[in-house]
Amino acid sequence: MKNSLYLSIGILFGITMYKSEAASWFRIYEMFNFQSFHMYGIIGVAVVLGILIIRIIKRFNIKSFYGVPICIEDKEMSVKRYLFGGVIFGLGWALAGACPGPMFTLVGSGFFSLLIVIAFAVLGTYCYGVIKDKLPH
Repeated sequence: MKNSLYLSIGILFGITMYKSEAASWFRIYEMFNFQSFHMYGIIGVAVVLGILIIRIIKRFNIKSFYGVPICIEDKEMSVKRYLFGGVIFGLGWALAGACPGPMFTLVGSGFFSLLIVIAFAVLGTYCYGVIKDKLPH
């Protein structure tokens, strides 16, 4: 039952990404060239909604689907961590033409070459997991 709920939410997210053109390589290209506000608007709305939803979760002690209280730990402030991570993420996004969410949406809409990007994203995540204990966090 819960898996079908997750699948339905994922499908709705994919349709929203596709219809809003957030998965469009051209829109991403415009964003990185500062030619259009479209993607910045979508990202800005997502950030504001994220902030509001986190505040609601904390204020009303909302529980997860499993009935467990959602506990959101505060992050340690570190400029280097977020600067380097953001640069690496941004370079990958620019080179691939898609961030992780729209990659699956693009495969679903018939751009099967993104399967290569997904494979390397998984490989990169695995490599990070292998060496993360050796990195300065």
